[in-house]
Amino acid sequence: MRWLALAAGAALVALAFLEGSRVADTRDGLISEVIALFAGLAGVLLILYGWIANNIRSPARRAMPPVRSQPTTEVRTANDLVIGSSGLLLAVVLVAGIGLSAGLEWAAMGLVLLLPMGIGSGYLCWRFLRSPQREWTVDLRRLSRLR
Repeated sequence: MRWLALAAGAALVALAFLEGSRVADTRDGLISEVIALFAGLAGVLLILYGWIANNIRSPARRAMPPVRSQPTTEVRTANDLVIGSSGLLLAVVLVAGIGLSAGLEWAAMGLVLLLPMGIGSGYLCWRFLRSPQREWTVDLRRLSRLR
């Protein structure tokens, strides 16, 4: 199934490139552009599925009963607050820059595009502030470590 998805994805990407060569400023050219965009999107999705299909399968079920463990309370450090507030500040600066240089319509589009980043950054701040155990220390070594 994976190889079929990879082959179909590669064929759709090839179709996208072929249709992209026919794009022009006419009605037929616009139709070719739409076909190219959808074929490229579907092709890339199929190629990604073909590459990661084995990694997303669930492990085999065992007859063992589930083990219940006590939920651990993790001590939140101010690293979450620093990263979250930095992300929110960066989003505000980027949207303000787009708004000043391109106008409100483009700023609204930039806001929509940066919405996932803003939600994730806000969640980091919220998770720190709502944590029952938190430390107001910033560990620079932990911030700079790649995981």
